[in-house]
Amino acid sequence: MGRFARSIPAGVRLRCLSCNVFLTLCVLAGAGSTVGAADLSAVPPPAVAAPPALPPAWSFRFVPYGWLTSLNGTTTVRGRSVKVDASFADIVRESDTLVALMGDFEARNGPLALLGNAVWSKIGADSASVRTRSLAPGVTGALGTSLNLDIEMAIVEVGAAYEVARSGPVAFDILAGARYWYQEANLSLGIAGTVDIGDLEVAGARALVRSGSVNWLDPMIGARVRYTVAPGHELLLRGDIGGFGVGSDFSWQAIGAYGFELGTYQGITFSGMIGYRALYADYTEGEGRQRYEFDMLQHGPILGISARF
Repeated sequence: MGRFARSIPAGVRLRCLSCNVFLTLCVLAGAGSTVGAADLSAVPPPAVAAPPALPPAWSFRFVPYGWLTSLNGTTTVRGRSVKVDASFADIVRESDTLVALMGDFEARNGPLALLGNAVWSKIGADSASVRTRSLAPGVTGALGTSLNLDIEMAIVEVGAAYEVARSGPVAFDILAGARYWYQEANLSLGIAGTVDIGDLEVAGARALVRSGSVNWLDPMIGARVRYTVAPGHELLLRGDIGGFGVGSDFSWQAIGAYGFELGTYQGITFSGMIGYRALYADYTEGEGRQRYEFDMLQHGPILGISARF
């Protein structure tokens, strides 16, 4: 064999050696590629990170509605006290407005809600529903039985609510805020004969007493329950108490309302709303001829349409 190898020309032996080296490299390369492919197939794909959760967006609701108000209680204007028991029908006959005009606003972000409410009314009640308790001290002479009471009133509430519990369709909120009151009351007494009026203002056959501007601010705390009866239908119950001697001696409020969706237009959801609202305040300031008192319950049905966006 050695003699045979030596008999092969040197150039031929060199070419054979080159072929052997080439074949060896190809085998090694194939093996390496096989191992590399196996390694690559064993590498797991990179994990795709989940997109971060977006924070809850703000939603807004505005509810203009009317309050068919009745009054029960006592009002004192410059020391003259009258008892009021006026139904909605009594008030409509004597008032410039048929209903108390109201607006309710809520901005919600997750469990937090910012609340606002405003009421304006100009209410009148006549002698059929106004009875004298303390008739005009300092007035002598013959007085008629005709009495009229007119109250212009604005009430503004601001506050916040926070959802503290939820069970299925029922959510429970606590709330706190403040309620601002502004009033002007005029009491008119029918008179006859010769009189010594004192500080009353005489206009024809009537004596007038005016309270001027009266305003106060009540802190309030409360709670409410929201129950989703069905998709687009919600029952709301709310109660709060306030005053605590800071403004009025005491005040309370109770509201029950039912809302039902009417439809959506250009991204705004409209709903109808019916319910009942009762609001009581016991406020007193001044003494003697400067005394003003509003010890009154206002109550009646509420009707409105809400817009949520």
